[in-house]
Amino acid sequence: MEREAMEFDAVVVGGGPAGLAAAIRLKQLAAANNQEISVCLIEKGAEIGAHILSGAVMDPRALDELLPDWKTTGAPLNAPVSEDRFLILSETGATQVPNALLPGCFHNEGNYVISLGNVCRWLGEQAEALGVEIYPGFAGSEVLFDENGAVKGVATGDMGRLHDGSEGPNFQPGMELHGKYTFFAEGCRGHLGKQLIAHFALDRDADPQTYGIGLKELWEIDPTKHQTGLVIHSGGWPMQPDTYGGGFLYHLENNQIAIGFVVGLGYENPHLSPYEEFQRFKTHPEIRKFLEGGKRIAYGARALTAGGLQSLPKTTFPGGVLIGDDAGFLNAARIKGSHCAIKTGALAAEACFEALAGNRQRDELLAYPEAFRQSWLYEELHRARNFKPWMSKGLWLGSLMFGIDQLLLRGKAPWTLRHSQPDHAKLKPAADCPKIAYPKPDGVITFDRLSSVFLSSTNHEEDQPCHLRLKDASVPVAVNLATYDAPEQRYCPAGVYEILNDENGAPRLQINAQNCVHCKTCDIKDPTQNITWVVPQGGEGPTYPNM
Repeated sequence: MEREAMEFDAVVVGGGPAGLAAAIRLKQLAAANNQEISVCLIEKGAEIGAHILSGAVMDPRALDELLPDWKTTGAPLNAPVSEDRFLILSETGATQVPNALLPGCFHNEGNYVISLGNVCRWLGEQAEALGVEIYPGFAGSEVLFDENGAVKGVATGDMGRLHDGSEGPNFQPGMELHGKYTFFAEGCRGHLGKQLIAHFALDRDADPQTYGIGLKELWEIDPTKHQTGLVIHSGGWPMQPDTYGGGFLYHLENNQIAIGFVVGLGYENPHLSPYEEFQRFKTHPEIRKFLEGGKRIAYGARALTAGGLQSLPKTTFPGGVLIGDDAGFLNAARIKGSHCAIKTGALAAEACFEALAGNRQRDELLAYPEAFRQSWLYEELHRARNFKPWMSKGLWLGSLMFGIDQLLLRGKAPWTLRHSQPDHAKLKPAADCPKIAYPKPDGVITFDRLSSVFLSSTNHEEDQPCHLRLKDASVPVAVNLATYDAPEQRYCPAGVYEILNDENGAPRLQINAQNCVHCKTCDIKDPTQNITWVVPQGGEGPTYPNM
């Protein structure tokens, strides 16, 4: 069966804040100029917001620009930040840093505690009202090129293929979506974005990208312990001072809190488990007190880009653009990316509209990176550019030097620190690192991976091609197990990877792909880059309600 093709002025891949902002802005400009522009947006989740996970405290600046009337049109920003606390934790104690000593990036006055998934659902409604064609449950699986080598769109994945790749009884071929311009807004470590960066060598002049993994739970807590808008961040325990990581606890409305932990994926010890570190974090007295008597209602995990300005690839190529976290637009110092995503989506849309109005197609939208360089977002990211390089030098030295950078130099230091290695290259052999004894979960405050994956409502049909591809099937045992004690068993937050013994007692890697929450950590942290994450059938994966 041949794939059918549909033609649009613009194709957007990804229904997160970047993709939705781009689609909305294109339609706004078309309406203001009495023009017709056809915009198609595809989203691999079963609905808009199903795969969205973020902390999240949102800076509304970009939303103010995109949809100035959001407060009167039902945007789910209902919990303005009421108090900031930054805690340095020891194993049993906590020291609150006076707010006057915190750099401006840690102040959240005027921001909102939100569910980014719910904000995206609302943005989807705004986009559809403007005439954007939104197709959830369709995963962009292949970049399409025209005869000149420009991107001409994407193909969605086939449905109904069997485990061996053959066509099953319910097989349906994917669709081809052709656009004059294509926006790639897949979020961190986008499957197609990664291919485009390699194909066009977009990162030729950039530092290696660095990443973190964010793990998050949603809890309903005792109303007497709840304070709508309270924002708590932490550094220190349970992480070692030489390893980047920190916790957060955000009070939403309706007696709910979002609690989570971020671990930088540049860590060296292969015995470290970000999931177990998160569970340990919750047992700290200053954190546990909020959870006791409460109930955990959701769980998820997602990688995030943290390299900053110096790790940004080129964002344009013939026929398309990278926007949002697909390019790496995130302010790691603020732990915020949604305002960056909305702003870059809107800027790219404005460049696209100008091109379409000039009867152009499939060239480079060079006005987009130029507009970014003139924007408040560039200024913000430039000010924060040394955060992750300083923090990679350890909690105490990093905090001191970044404090000097921000409080004394106001982010205008005459130097830019570099990232020298990608995260996967930083793991040390297991024999050279201390083992870490993690406590067993108690089922009340701390939990095992499988019970957590259950709360993510993750589902994949088992009889389909595995979406976690090994370039060399011998490497997991011959290299990863032999040298690094199979770190994929620990860095995966969903129990996807297990080392089992075959009938002869020989070790083998088992991939439980049905557990995958699409965090992309394996694609990032695998020490030999032997694992490639590709999209499964559209609509599969987690179904996050309010994450």
